[in-house]
Formats: sequence, structure tokens, C-alpha cells
Amino acid sequence: MATQLFLNLPVTDLDKSIAFFTKLGYTFNPQFTDEKATCMIISDTIFVMLLTKPFFQTFTNKRIIDAHTEVECSICLSAESKDAVNEMVAKAEAAGAIIPNPATDYGFMYQHSFADLDGHHWEIMWMDPAGPPQQA
Repeated sequence: MATQLFLNLPVTDLDKSIAFFTKLGYTFNPQFTDEKATCMIISDTIFVMLLTKPFFQTFTNKRIIDAHTEVECSICLSAESKDAVNEMVAKAEAAGAIIPNPATDYGFMYQHSFADLDGHHWEIMWMDPAGPPQQA
């Protein structure tokens, strides 16, 4: 079984993407950073590789979509509280993200989302450790 996750995302301007995610509080591994790519650290086991589009293209023969107009995936990260969800989305918006929808509160789960500078869809969510209410 896998023990780490490396998510690869194409970006238009690597420097602007680094600046955007730095404003959200993320750091980068300089060992895996150059003019074509960087390794954004989400946790001890989760990393996002931001790759310039030409470099990303060397890993696939498929067309890179425009994430502003097409959906490629939804990246969902957990947060420790509803307030933490709101804080991250507020940071993203202040850094230039688009907020496509208002937050949704299901009681046991709270989520909010943003689209980064390249249109990638990020969901930030909190879930009650007790889970959803039991059906009677």
C-alpha cells in the first residue's frame, strides 16, 4: 500500500503559484524546486507537485485541460474545525482565489471551496469525529 501521496498539477506561472500557496501558509521543499517545478508540503505524507505546463506535458500524451472551464478533479483537504475551514478559504480569496460557492454545513460535516490561480478546485472540509447522526 502507498504511504505517501504526490499530486501533480499543471500551472501557468510557477512563481505566482508559489506566492499564492505561500499566502495560504504552505511551504516548499527546495530539494525538489527549480524553474520547472516545486514540491508543496501539505503534511508529512501529502505533497503537491506544481509543474509548469510544458514540464507537466512531458508526463502525458493527453491534452492539458483549462481548469477554469473544465473539471479535472476536486482536491479535498481536511481541517481541524469549521473556523479553520473558513480561515483557509479567506486566505485563498485574499491571495486571489475565486470562491465558486458558499460554504455548506451538513451539521456533522462543513465544507467550503476555492479555485486557485489556475482554476484547480480545492475543497476544505471539517467532519465531526462522531460522524453523521444515526438513523432511527
